[in-house]
Amino acid sequence: MEKNFKVFVYNEGEHPIFHHGPCGSIYSIEGNFINRLENSRFRTRDPEKATVFFLPFSMTAMVHFIFERNSRNHWLPMKRTVKDYIDLISHRYPFWNRSLGADHFMLSCHDWGPELSKSLPELFNNSIRALCNANTTEGFWPSKDVSIPEINLPGGRTNGLVGGPSASKRPILAFFAGGVHGPVRPILLEHWENKDHEIRVYKYLPKSLSYASMMRKSKFCICPSGYEVASPRIAEALYTGCVPVLLNDHYVPPFSDVLNWKSFAVVIPVLEIRNLKNVLKGISPRQYIRMQRRGLAARHHFEVHSPAKRYDVFHMILHSVWLRRLNIRLRAVDDS
Repeated sequence: MEKNFKVFVYNEGEHPIFHHGPCGSIYSIEGNFINRLENSRFRTRDPEKATVFFLPFSMTAMVHFIFERNSRNHWLPMKRTVKDYIDLISHRYPFWNRSLGADHFMLSCHDWGPELSKSLPELFNNSIRALCNANTTEGFWPSKDVSIPEINLPGGRTNGLVGGPSASKRPILAFFAGGVHGPVRPILLEHWENKDHEIRVYKYLPKSLSYASMMRKSKFCICPSGYEVASPRIAEALYTGCVPVLLNDHYVPPFSDVLNWKSFAVVIPVLEIRNLKNVLKGISPRQYIRMQRRGLAARHHFEVHSPAKRYDVFHMILHSVWLRRLNIRLRAVDDS
């Protein structure tokens, strides 16, 4: 991949919707990826040398700048922006029409990314969609689309977020703190909030406690879905050396092509939340140490660096896109 994979980024479009995105929120992967790609050795200025074509819009920026809260059809202006952009590049260049978008990709970490990708049938059905909200019940297709991690970067950097103690210095079995939204968290709170001293589940974290400190003191960090399936807690857990516990259904974890999630995370169906403690207690100390070490080994695939480093999250996203491009055969090009 590193020798031959090339990405053409369309120059069309202006800030703040295009060639720009958030770098310091739970949607930070959008801005960070766009910035890294546009200054990357993988970028080619010659579209004839491109392996794939990137559509450089930020869905989060569209929601921020175009979303009309009081409109009867608040989707329309945003979907029109996406459609107009693809209409523009399809008239200026032959590449979209050549493949009907199959060798193009978009990236979105906003919850509305999957819906906005329906702006054009070819974008939804043919293009590679790199999404945080990788929900198979909402049209995410694992062999075509790419699951990317939701990473919360306060201040736009990972400084102070990475690192934690060994397994022997983690006295708390499991920890979660977060607001009640979506269908999964109420179930978690119903069964475990203030119910067990080993399972620390809070709706509101007491002011006397530090969120980061609690993660570093815990063996397992509970990562339930919110309104959508993705959660920034997965990356936060890996950053702090806490074994993630994924509580969600129909979710495709990031980079599942190359990462065996069950070797460094616990995956529990929503219906089994009541058995959470039994499942975690059933993991032996030796098995836990192996899982934590594997999580530490996998952590660098979720780290954000400037400039990007080999095997970090930027390279992992590109690798996932490359794998899916290998599945596409373009007759006009590949058979010539």
